[in-house]
Amino acid sequence: MTKLVKKNFADALQNHPRRDDIAQILAACIEAVEPGNAIRRFVRRNKNILHVSSRAYPLDEFKRINILGLGKATEAMSLALLDVLASFPSRGLLIPKQAFDSPVCRKIHFAPPQEFTILPGGHPIPTEASVLAGNEAFEFASSLDESDLLICLISGGGSALMTSPQPGLDLEALQSLTKLLLSCGARVDESNALRRHLDKVKGGGIAKAAFPARVVSLILSDVVGNPLEAIASGPTAPDPSTKEDALNILKKYDLMKKISATILRVLESSPETPKPGDALFERVQNVLVGSNLLAAQAGLEKAKSLGFHAHFLGDAWQGEARESAKELCGYFKRDYKRPFCLIAGGETTVTLRGDGKGGRNQELALAAAIEMSGLQNVMLIALATDGEDGPTDAAGAVVTGETCQRGERLGMNAQTFLSRNDAYAFFDPLGDLLKPGPTGTNVNDLTVLIGW
Repeated sequence: MTKLVKKNFADALQNHPRRDDIAQILAACIEAVEPGNAIRRFVRRNKNILHVSSRAYPLDEFKRINILGLGKATEAMSLALLDVLASFPSRGLLIPKQAFDSPVCRKIHFAPPQEFTILPGGHPIPTEASVLAGNEAFEFASSLDESDLLICLISGGGSALMTSPQPGLDLEALQSLTKLLLSCGARVDESNALRRHLDKVKGGGIAKAAFPARVVSLILSDVVGNPLEAIASGPTAPDPSTKEDALNILKKYDLMKKISATILRVLESSPETPKPGDALFERVQNVLVGSNLLAAQAGLEKAKSLGFHAHFLGDAWQGEARESAKELCGYFKRDYKRPFCLIAGGETTVTLRGDGKGGRNQELALAAAIEMSGLQNVMLIALATDGEDGPTDAAGAVVTGETCQRGERLGMNAQTFLSRNDAYAFFDPLGDLLKPGPTGTNVNDLTVLIGW
C-alpha cells in the first residue's frame, strides 16, 4: 500500500519541483500510522499471555476473544490482530466503510473456528446499513459475560458507520441532523458530543452493554487532541459531556428550529451516558495506537533525512479552512532557512456558502493559493490522511505561488471558485488534486509547507 500511495503522490506532483522528495515525506506520514503497524506496536502474544501495552491478559482466563472492529481502518487492524492471536478461538463483528474481499476475509474463511460477520455501514451520513451494524454491535456486546474478552478496533468514521439510535429516534431525523452539522461548521468533537446522547452504542455504550466482560480498545485517532470520547463517539470511553452540553451545541449553531422535534424529545428522555469514574470502566483498557502527531513526526524525520530544515507547527489546527489557510501562509513570510518543510496537523471545517464540490483540504488549499499568489519557490499541500476529502475522490490538493495565474490562463478565477465552495472544479483542470486512493488509515489532516 505504501509504495502505491507514494507513486500516486508523485504522479500528482509531477508538475512541481522536488516531487520525489515531497512524495516520500507524504508517504512517510501515512506509513507511520498504517493500522497494521500500529496494532503490532502495542499488541503481542507470548505463548498463553496476550500483552496489550503495559497490561497482560492470561488467555486461559477467557473462553474466547471477541473482536468488534469499526471504522475506515477496520480491515488492516483486524488482519494484524488475527495474526497476533494466531489460532486462539475468536469471533467477531467488523463494520468497515466498504466491503472487503482480502486479506481479512480469506483469513477468516480459511481459519476455523473463527466466526466473523462483516457489515459495512454508511458514511459520512448514517444509513440503514449503519443502523443494522449498530444494532448488531449492541447485541454482540450484550451477549458477553465475565469469561469473555472483547477487543475493539476503533478508527475514524465509526460514528456514522455504526449507529443504534435511542428509542423514539428515527434514522431520517438522525440523517438530517448529521447533514446540518456537516454544513454549519461544527467541529468533529461537537458533532460527536451530540451523537453520544442520541445513540445506545456511543458514549461508553458498548462498554456498558458488554459489562462484566473485560474490554480492550485499540484506537486510531481521527480527532484533534485525541479525546477518547470523541473518536468514533467513544463507544468504550466515559463521556464527560452532558445532555445540556448537547443542547448548547445545537443553540451555538442556531439549529434548534432546524432539527426534528424528535431530537429534542430524545435528548430530554434518554438516560445520561456513563461518566468518568463509573465502576464499569475499571474493566476497560483504552489504548491510543496512532494519531496525527505520530504521522507529522514521521514526515518531519523523513524531511530531515532529505536535507530539509524541518519544523512542527502543532497538531491542533481547527476552525474555518479558509481562515486556517491565511494563518498557515503567514509562515512563508518568516525567515526559515531553506529548503524548509513545515508540517501542521488537525482538522478544519467548512461552512457551506455555495453549491460547489470539494472538501475541507481542497478549500484550504484554494484559499492558500490566493494568499500565496506571486510568492516564489513555495508550495503547500493539504492532505486528508484517509485519502478521502469530502464527497470526492481526492485527498486534497497542492498549490504554489503560480497556481492562481495558471487558473487565470484557463479562464478560472480562484476567488470565484472559493466563494461557491468549488475547489475540486478549480484544481481538476490544473492536475493539482491529490488522489492517492483510500490509504487504509485515518488520523485527521496534514498541511505541508515547502520552501526551497
